[in-house]
Amino acid sequence: MRIADTEAVSASEASALFSELIDTPALVLAVSGGPDSTALMVLAARWRDALAKKPKLIAVTIDHGLRAESKREAADVGRLARKLGIAHRVLRWTGRKPKTGLQEAARAARYLLLAKAAHQEGAAVILTAHTLDDQAETVLIRLTRGSGLTGLGGMQRVMTLDTRSGTPSPHPNSGLPELGTFRGRSRIDSTSTGQGWGERARACRSGPPYPTSLRLVGLSPKGRGKEKKPSTAPLYLVRPLLDLPKARLVATLRAAKIPFADDPSNRDPRFTRARLRKLMPVLAEEGLTASRVARLARRLRQADQALETAVDANFAVLVQRKGRALIIEAAAFARLPVEIGLRLLARTLAPVAEGPVKLGKLEALKESLDAAIGTDAARFRRSLAGAMVTLRHGEISAEPAPPRRGGKSARGKKRIV
Repeated sequence: MRIADTEAVSASEASALFSELIDTPALVLAVSGGPDSTALMVLAARWRDALAKKPKLIAVTIDHGLRAESKREAADVGRLARKLGIAHRVLRWTGRKPKTGLQEAARAARYLLLAKAAHQEGAAVILTAHTLDDQAETVLIRLTRGSGLTGLGGMQRVMTLDTRSGTPSPHPNSGLPELGTFRGRSRIDSTSTGQGWGERARACRSGPPYPTSLRLVGLSPKGRGKEKKPSTAPLYLVRPLLDLPKARLVATLRAAKIPFADDPSNRDPRFTRARLRKLMPVLAEEGLTASRVARLARRLRQADQALETAVDANFAVLVQRKGRALIIEAAAFARLPVEIGLRLLARTLAPVAEGPVKLGKLEALKESLDAAIGTDAARFRRSLAGAMVTLRHGEISAEPAPPRRGGKSARGKKRIV
């Protein structure tokens, strides 16, 4: 590790980390009490204090109810927040906890609760403390799972947060938008995102419905327990520390003599991330440092964006809508490079399928289509994720699959057509 990787974050660096959020009236900070999120809160406070027009900062701590220490850690965050002049809220994840996939369920619950707090506070932006080390671990985890190019691009600095599923979605801009304004069109959400942070904040004052098992505490009496009219305004998840090594955040806190919590689950070998975290020093000795893995992710994101641009162009030319179906010219589809063809097929299935299609199943579908086109098959018909894909008369069509017997779809729910 270089000496620079263990230096405290300077005041000028802190200013640069948050500078593009200067027009944001309110920011929610996800603060668990660990070193990364505690440093996020400290650095955000320093940036705010240097501004003439100061945004409101709200630190939100989530008590998952999984460890006895969590209540005390939340109280510690509250004390530090008061010293820094930051509002503090505690959110609790209540109800039954799954026996498998606990971390994934906790992550989804965390984002849902953060979203609810953001809507209550009229904030359009949630800041998390993901670091360079987290980015490297994420890429390695996805590598072990056989992820495609998009997954290996790792976490983006800016993402759109789905407030109904607790899932972050890719945003077309890899960095924070210039002057606090999003531009362009996402391949996930084609709606215009031209409003600035301020306009988004005002649009976010009404929150969407949330599962009743997610209990929010610590809000003002006026807002507690009161559901507001659902809003379709998006929330944005921003990771200002994504390019900083964790060691620099720890150094920042130690220089300021600020204590932080230690979560033992970060070293629990039952969890994949903890096992990979233990391997990181060994990989670094072979040259596979966190910064190099993150650099790989950045280059893959660039390639991913270039491929999406090519898919945009081909989709506009090759795909047409006929009634409920989307139609692709089969011969032209067969001539596309494999990766472009896969993405075009995924883009075509998205509006008619019942949910995301796994890459492996998408690859199998394309291979079958290619084989059918190559043999001039009279007819090809396959169903996938609630969509029906048909090859006939030189055209590939994708449309909602017909209901199964009893009016049920592939997911066991009644289909509305």
